[in-house]
This record gives sequence, structure tokens and C-alpha cells, in this order.
Amino acid sequence: MYFNVKDVQQFEAQKDFIDTAIVPLLSLDFQEQSIKQSSSAAEYLMSLTAFIEQQFKGRLMLVPPFSYTEQTKSGLFVPLLKEELHNAGFKHVIFVTCDHSWTSLQDQIDVIWLPAIPLESMDKEVKKKVLEDQLKQVIPILSSKWSQS
Repeated sequence: MYFNVKDVQQFEAQKDFIDTAIVPLLSLDFQEQSIKQSSSAAEYLMSLTAFIEQQFKGRLMLVPPFSYTEQTKSGLFVPLLKEELHNAGFKHVIFVTCDHSWTSLQDQIDVIWLPAIPLESMDKEVKKKVLEDQLKQVIPILSSKWSQS
């Protein structure tokens, strides 16, 4: 499910089943030497989280990414976002990122860190295979979270 009117209406009707929010943590770097790498990581993260949403539609909602720059990055906002999503009815709030620094907050938030894989030069089938391989790493993490409740 996506954060759009149609899916939100379904979420409101089926809150007991749609218990997980996936939040991409998206680093934006506009420095000349970093912008291409940053945009590549963003493309990968958005493709991966959309792929996760497709596989678990009806169990989770993919919310819009929490985007930040190095100057605006604050670990304070992410735990607050987690709290707001819990208050909205999500039992599990899982942040997905390519920025390893978020793993330092694992005592406060559930974060899945995956290194960015440049997808822009891959053809459609190779890209799909890469995303399937990444999903295989994410499934045990999600299953573990779901089995704890």
C-alpha cells in the first residue's frame, strides 16, 4: 500500500492487518562530487522499497521518504516520526536506508541498512533480479519483526 487516498482508505478499514509502515530514509547530497552517487542511491532505495511494497501489499504501507541533507539530518526527527506512525496504528515502523550512520540509532528505531547498488545502467531484467536478491535479505528481517508481536 502507498500513502495515497485509495490505499489510506483501505488502511483505515483494515488496520488490524496492515500493521507495518516502511519509511525510506533518503539522503540528498547536492555537492558536485556527490550528487550522482546520491541520486543513484535514491533511485535504488525508492526502487527497492516499491518492490518490497509490491511483495507485501496488504501487510504494509510504504510512506513517502524522509529526505534529508547532511546539514538537516537529525536523529531526533526520526524517532518522533516512528512515534507518530505508532500512534496512527502501525505496530511496526521500519526505516530502510543506504546511509550506514542510521544504524547507530538501532536502540531507538528499527532500521534496515543496505548498501546502494547502482541500477541506472542495468536493463530491466537484471534490475529485477538485483531487487529480488535484495528482497531475500529483507524478508527474514521483516519476518522476525512480525513474529515478535
